[in-house]
Order: sequence, then structure tokens, then C-alpha cells
Amino acid sequence: MRQSRIRLWIITLCGLFGLLFPLAVEAQDPVPEKARRDRNSGIINPSHELQQLMQFVPVCNPMPESFKNTGDNQIIDPDASLDKVWEKISKMESPVRIVHIGDSHVRGHVFPYVVRKNLEHDFGDEAVLDMEVSYRTSGLAHETGRAGIVYHIIGVNGATCATFSTDERIRMIIDLNPDLVIVSFGTNEAHGRRYSTSEHLWQMQSLIDRLRNKCPDLTFLITTPPGAYVRSGRRGRVINPRTASVVKTEQEFAETNHLALWDMYHIVGGEDRACRNWLSADMYQRDRIHFTVAGYTLQGLLLHEALIKAYNTYVAIQQDRF
Repeated sequence: MRQSRIRLWIITLCGLFGLLFPLAVEAQDPVPEKARRDRNSGIINPSHELQQLMQFVPVCNPMPESFKNTGDNQIIDPDASLDKVWEKISKMESPVRIVHIGDSHVRGHVFPYVVRKNLEHDFGDEAVLDMEVSYRTSGLAHETGRAGIVYHIIGVNGATCATFSTDERIRMIIDLNPDLVIVSFGTNEAHGRRYSTSEHLWQMQSLIDRLRNKCPDLTFLITTPPGAYVRSGRRGRVINPRTASVVKTEQEFAETNHLALWDMYHIVGGEDRACRNWLSADMYQRDRIHFTVAGYTLQGLLLHEALIKAYNTYVAIQQDRF
């Protein structure tokens, strides 16, 4: 009698599950012959730090299907230079400060602000006041003193990396006490008709050295430009032929200095497709240098995705150690 009641109870529960979750059952993928390792399960450790490390952050792929010949949206960091930042974020015992510097793409605030709001959503927004950011406002965050993400934005129209090597701007960055500085330049360097690789390398080295001199433990992420057009006489606007050289210089600089690199240029299509992808998606403004809100939003979503994928890789490695 008791067994019959238990059997009836199980049948009833199964029926309710089928009523509540019919779509989930119908959409079930076939079970692979060899099950993949479940990185979200494992031995439970009571330590606060490990519990934090066990948490992966979900992230979606925002790349438009219309974009052709795109690359894998990954941060290149063979020396694990960002691990110090990931460790601090995983524990989140104090504010984690990120300062994003760059040219007009950063000054427009949309691109970096999308990254800021998504990271606040992922890891906590209690470290800053919720204040609207627009082109007319400052991009600096207002701290509360609590733990969470603090994402400052400092962009200058027409800037190159040399623009930020002044005493005033170096002091401004260091005074924000950053854990990570995201360095986004290249568009204006590529617009110089007499672009010099050696001069560009020297300017980047000068900026990084001056910042490290004031803050030796500072971590950096270099990002490449998205791609742009230039005027060429009667031909009108053509794809800037110097962008590829600028990107190559930034790649070499990051590798030589053991810095992390997010290569947006090649991720969105590189020399053959980057500009064409932006153009076909109608994400350029009329000058085909700057972007629409949709274009800058996509750039922010792509950088956010790359950051979270890098963070999740760090989490997976920490799990393997236990």
C-alpha cells in the first residue's frame, strides 16, 4: 500500500513537470555519446573566496549575423597579465577600478558606458552612484566606498596615445587609483599621412612607462581601432590603408611588453571586412570614421563579452586547481 502511494506520488509529480515545462522537454538536445565536463559542479568548499571563484558569468554573443569573416572574440593575454584584476573581481572585497582612456570613440561615452553598465550588472554597482552619462557629462564615476565595479571614462576628441602622456593627464589617471587601464587609440594615428611605426611605438612606450612609474602594479589592456575611411581625391572615401599598419604595431607592442590585447579590428573582419561590415550594417556616421549609437553599442557589447570570457577562463583554471 505504501509503495503504491509512493508510485502514485512520483507519477503525479512527473505529470506536473510536463505541464509546467513542456517547451523545455521538447527543446531538449540529444545526449552526446560522451558527456562534456560540467565545470559548474564540484566539491563545495566553505571558503568565501572559492565560492566566489565557482561562479561563472553568463554572456551572449552580440556579433551580427550579417558581419562576414569575423574572428574569435577573445582577449589575447598569454602571460595572464589580467589575472590580478580577475582575482580581485572574484573576491570583490573592495572597489575594482577600471579607467578607460582613448580618442573620440571613447569620448562619445556610448562605447565604454555600455561596458561599464554591463560589468556593474555582472559584479555589482554598489561602488558607484547611479548617475546618467551622456556626451555632455563627465565620464568619471562617483564612488560610494563600497565594493563593486568602478569604471571611469576619459576620452579626448582627436587624441593619440601621446595626448595622454602629459603630466596633467598622467596625474588624472593615477589619482583615480586604477587596477586596470584600458587603452583605446589608433584611429587618429592611422589618419596621419606620414604615419611612422617607430614613432607610434615610442609614444605607446612613453605612456605605459609613465603610468607604471607612478603605479608599478598597474595592469593594462590595449584595444585596436575599429576601422575607418579616409578621403582620397576624386575617389571619395576609401578604406584607410594605414589602419592595418597601426593595428600590427599595437599587436607587436602588446606582445613585446607582455600586455593583454583586445583586437577589435580583426574580430570584426580585419583588413578585408571590418569597414565593409560596419558600413553594410549602417553603423557609421556620415564621415565613416565615427559610429552611430548602434555601432558604439555593439563595440561595447563585444568588449564586454571578451572581458567576461577571459574572466570565466580564469574561474575555470581556479576550479581545476581545487
